[in-house]
Amino acid sequence: MEKDELKILAQNLANPQGEKGIEIGEMMNATNISMTLESIKTLLIEDDEHILEIGHGNAGHLKNILSRAQNLKYTGVDISETMYNEARKLNKDFESQADFVLYEGKKLPFEDKSFDKIFTVNTVYFWEDPVEFLNEIHRVLKKGGTFVLTFGQKKFMERLPFTEYDFTMYSNSEMEQLVSKSHFKRMKISEKEEDIQSKSGNETIHRIYTVLTIKK
Repeated sequence: MEKDELKILAQNLANPQGEKGIEIGEMMNATNISMTLESIKTLLIEDDEHILEIGHGNAGHLKNILSRAQNLKYTGVDISETMYNEARKLNKDFESQADFVLYEGKKLPFEDKSFDKIFTVNTVYFWEDPVEFLNEIHRVLKKGGTFVLTFGQKKFMERLPFTEYDFTMYSNSEMEQLVSKSHFKRMKISEKEEDIQSKSGNETIHRIYTVLTIKK
């Protein structure tokens, strides 16, 4: 891919826009699905819980979440209007259980202690003030609640050609340090590996990623 194409891809990974954004949203759902399902499994969802996802994309995985327990409520927040509209369209069947909220990416538009479980996959690279945002997540999570933060490890992410454009990447130790500066104090690290298709679709990549389970 040319430099300009890589820049456009990077911009749309951060904030999908328009037709290209819809296409990239589908591609992200496909390439990230194993990370997403691993994160959902790690939440250990139980009956009657309210789940928040930060950066829901097209939310093609919503059915999987809602099938895990009885009487669940799901809320997704995203900075992309394209993904907000796409997620609502794709998940019309679940509108009695699911809400999608468009927000500006800094303050979570919810009351304190609103959610039992929170998760986010591949969004941390774009957080402007990570410690401040972790404190926002801490604020809206109920006491005893679980937050799952999943990200590609720095040594893997650095090999991808588009990550030089406005991505901030983290090793496990850097992420641990970041979390320890926030109001969260307890965390467990789980490292995963898998082979995936590249975003250009013409090669297989060995991905190393981390699922961080953080308790309030």
